[in-house]
Amino acid sequence: MINAVKNVSSMFPDKKFMLVDGVVDKPNVKNVLFKEHEGSFLLGVVAGLMTKTNKIGFIGGVESDVIGRFESGFAAGVTSVNPEAGKLLTPQGKAPHGEFVSYAGNFSDTAKGKEIAKDMYNRGADIVYHAAGGVGIGLFDAAQEMKKYAMGVDADQAAIIPDKANVILVSMMKRVDVAVYDTVKEYLQGSFKGGMENLGLKEDAVGLSPTLHPDLKARKDILDKVEEFKGKIVSGSLVVPGTLEELKKFKP
Repeated sequence: MINAVKNVSSMFPDKKFMLVDGVVDKPNVKNVLFKEHEGSFLLGVVAGLMTKTNKIGFIGGVESDVIGRFESGFAAGVTSVNPEAGKLLTPQGKAPHGEFVSYAGNFSDTAKGKEIAKDMYNRGADIVYHAAGGVGIGLFDAAQEMKKYAMGVDADQAAIIPDKANVILVSMMKRVDVAVYDTVKEYLQGSFKGGMENLGLKEDAVGLSPTLHPDLKARKDILDKVEEFKGKIVSGSLVVPGTLEELKKFKP
């Protein structure tokens, strides 16, 4: 997609383009990135306080800078409230990822997602978060089969997939819709500008989904802690790691 936008934006310099999760340095291209690590951090706080086994998993689709932000932020959030569980999500020594982190290698293999999730649950995890597209459906299937919790991504997955809602604690919202709406509005108003936008909690572009599992909704203490950490991130007093190297150096 990046190469396509780069080529087409050069061919049509009088047209305006918007690119999500990528960067093309052209005056007629607006690049929108998201601070997925900030929203994922809050889900990590939830998981770290909800777990009863102190074992939490993360499933990624394909390794990339974007999915790395989900992984790093989530691990940091868990670590901030539950160092024991956080250690299993953080690379140790020369290991590329934490013990309870696994990548499917794609974003569509539901069976692979179920296989990875069942392995994590069998090893003691009671909550698994995914940033893996369709692979996550396999996670939800495994969670239902094994009566465990899962966490969704990008949209309010409990609302979108109601037959899986009984295992989805919460999802991490990534408000691409808001970014698209704002960009179209700018274009119509004649205020469109190329360049870069990086949207996070401060812009309300990432965060917890409206739909919460009843077991989480009942935990006011956890939701209050989430708001506490959100305030720190928005104020700048807490900087969430967005890479694995930053995660290794992170001190809650």
